[in-house]
Amino acid sequence: MRLVFATALVLATGCRSGVRAPSQTAHIYDPARDLGALFSAVQLAGILQDSKTFADARPLLPPAAIVAAFERSRGNAGFDLHAFVAQHFDLPAEYATGHRTDTTRPMEEHIRALWPVLTRSPPPDTSGARTSLIPLPHRYVVPGGRFREIYYWDSYFTMLGLIESGRTDLVGSMLDDFASLIERFDHIPNGNRSYYISRSQPPFLAAMVALYAGATDTAHALRYLGALEREHAFWMDGAERLAPGEVYRRVVRLKDGTVLNRYWDDLAEPRPEAYCHDAELGARVSDRQRAAFYRNVRATAESGWDFSSRWLRDPTDLRTLETTDLAPVDLNALLEYEEQLIAALRSFRGRPGDAEAARRFAIAAATRRRVLLAAAYDSAAGFFYDVRWETGARVTDRPTLAAAVPLFFGLATPEQGRAVAARLEREFLRPGGFVTTLVNSAQQWDAPNGWAPLEWMAIQGVRRYGRADLADRVRGRWLALNRRTYSATGRMMEKYDVVDLTRLAGGGEYPAQDGFGWTNGVALALAAEAAAPLRAPRTIN
Repeated sequence: MRLVFATALVLATGCRSGVRAPSQTAHIYDPARDLGALFSAVQLAGILQDSKTFADARPLLPPAAIVAAFERSRGNAGFDLHAFVAQHFDLPAEYATGHRTDTTRPMEEHIRALWPVLTRSPPPDTSGARTSLIPLPHRYVVPGGRFREIYYWDSYFTMLGLIESGRTDLVGSMLDDFASLIERFDHIPNGNRSYYISRSQPPFLAAMVALYAGATDTAHALRYLGALEREHAFWMDGAERLAPGEVYRRVVRLKDGTVLNRYWDDLAEPRPEAYCHDAELGARVSDRQRAAFYRNVRATAESGWDFSSRWLRDPTDLRTLETTDLAPVDLNALLEYEEQLIAALRSFRGRPGDAEAARRFAIAAATRRRVLLAAAYDSAAGFFYDVRWETGARVTDRPTLAAAVPLFFGLATPEQGRAVAARLEREFLRPGGFVTTLVNSAQQWDAPNGWAPLEWMAIQGVRRYGRADLADRVRGRWLALNRRTYSATGRMMEKYDVVDLTRLAGGGEYPAQDGFGWTNGVALALAAEAAAPLRAPRTIN
């Protein structure tokens, strides 16, 4: 069992119990649904630079009243849509306005000073609130910039830095927030906005629970067992009904009868937070293919890699997204780890029925590991790839840094781990760290960009398989780039150009954002690791 804290796990009382019926969301303000034609008109008119701004705006009157006023006045001579929006909506302000950076302070000190700036507290009263923001019961950390809400997979990497800062209290409150979202929606949405409910993000909850338990008391992990099992059920919904070669939502059954997972979204329409971008592209897709296109756009958003040549048949054309056709290697590594952790927690809790449940989840984890290694690893190339679930073919023409995730979670065999590390060193290592892909497509999850979460997993992954020299080299390059950019701009960035160190990162749907939650977390964790070379590296397993 690859769980370093499992031997210390003890029986905990006060575990979450009971299962609520599937949540009802009709009472939650959903801007695209509740504003209808007004929402579309505002987004397509381009009166706000970022589609997310209007999706996050707060109506000053009941939405039905605003829509009625719009319908009465839109045909009038001289009607000013911009003025109408200003009159009827409270547009979101930039968080952290007024925060001043003193670049004479070390980067680490700057990051620790940012935690209060990026922390949000529960509103005192949410009754009657008109907002797309889903209130959470406890404090949480947002990434920063345009990202004004908690994000699922971001939060694991943010937690790395919170723990280094001694803020395990905040890590615990964020875990409780995620558990509350699972109680309400049966999964953790992409973020706590109504327009994110139809999708999740890479399922890092198990990794978060292990991280928190390892930093505090291992018994704390049992508090989240119910949430972990409900999340797992969400990802596996429909698996038992599939015949070989069939697919349902996030589950695919390969032709040999084995099961893997894919990314998905329950809606096939433009994303409200990127409405203009999606609608403009959708208009250039045939009527017959439009729903599938929107589904792939949303599934890519669930992957967190939005967007990348990883998901594109043609790296120059977003209309060729094929995300739902792929079984991603990193997603399945995450789910194997969740199955492992659930099995360990069931075993240690020791209640009636736990032994049998632990056995089921242990078998599920072992089976997934066997299937994933067989399906995703190419021995000739020495690399892990995503898999086209319908045919079983590996996507060998688009190698990505996702190949490091099986190393991070310890799934790879020693031989596979060494081979992947060697190829990462040979092809992905750049002056600023590991590059995300080898394709420069102008999408943000492609070359020349590097991202903190991928740097962390790749660094710890190659270290785990005996390449401490490579891990230390990449860590040094990434931290040097972080420090150089901070010194020059006073900012911690969402992503970095790891090829040309004189440029800020670009690409994608929106300008590069600063703040920035996961960069802060990974920078603090790597800096602490570099400062204490004799200390065992922090891993989650």
